Amino acid sequence: MTIDIFKQRRSIKSYKPEQIKDSELDAILEAGTYAPTGLNLQSPVIVVIQDRETIDKIGQLNAEAGGRSGDPFYGAPTLCVVFGDTTKNTYLEDASLVIGNMLNAAAAIGVGGCWIHRAKEVFKTSYGKELMQKWGLGDNYIGVGNCILGYADITPPTKPRKENYIIRA
Repeated sequence: MTIDIFKQRRSIKSYKPEQIKDSELDAILEAGTYAPTGLNLQSPVIVVIQDRETIDKIGQLNAEAGGRSGDPFYGAPTLCVVFGDTTKNTYLEDASLVIGNMLNAAAAIGVGGCWIHRAKEVFKTSYGKELMQKWGLGDNYIGVGNCILGYADITPPTKPRKENYIIRA
């Protein structure tokens, strides 16, 4: 049942080096394109990166932006950066829903995933801007989030939900 997928999905922070199958990636990306968007403008853009060198460079900038060291992408073999079009009022919500759909779709087909922050900071750097230009993204786009994908090496247990999560008014 779909609700069970939501309840079982975990943020994966340890990946096997094996690349995910193209058919799985295509299904995850398609789910992202069906996320709700303001006025159905479908303004977000998903950039898929599977080149280890590029992932590592983006990861290094991400770590620096967070004042950390190490690999913020946990060795995931696929990185999807979701960009929002800042000329649209709902760019942040739209791009966030794309990532949410992708993470839930990944969990449904047995692929691990995790949202990693600091896409905004990375794509404001000179390297980030170079990549955006290479990908045909104008200055109106901003990095909203990184969705890392791969096969889980370790799956953490489900944590209990907090009390008072829901208030019925």
